[in-house]
Amino acid sequence: QVQLVESGGGLVQPGGSLRLSCVASGNIDHPLAMAWYRQAPGNQRELVASISVGGPTDYGDSVKGRFTISRDGAKNTVYLQMNSLKPEDTAVYYCNLKQLMEPNVWGQGTQVTVSS
Repeated sequence: QVQLVESGGGLVQPGGSLRLSCVASGNIDHPLAMAWYRQAPGNQRELVASISVGGPTDYGDSVKGRFTISRDGAKNTVYLQMNSLKPEDTAVYYCNLKQLMEPNVWGQGTQVTVSS
């Protein structure tokens, strides 16, 4: 069974930076992409960034130019470097794995709070 474990969340001041990590474990036979989503209270879950196995990345409009997604295939880990953080970035951040012919897998989430 595939599991995703996120880490790196916390409290940061506006303008600060954080790096989130997501480690995947278990049998991952046909991965397609990994992604970060976020959900703030009262809001729907939204895509923050994704990276496919082949390397192409995609970002939500609100984070373009500030966030960077990357992956280490050897470690089955995906990272989200978040710079120039804003209060509106406050949310629970979830890691997601998309696989061929398998259900999506979600992590448990990590809280990011941007506040002075």
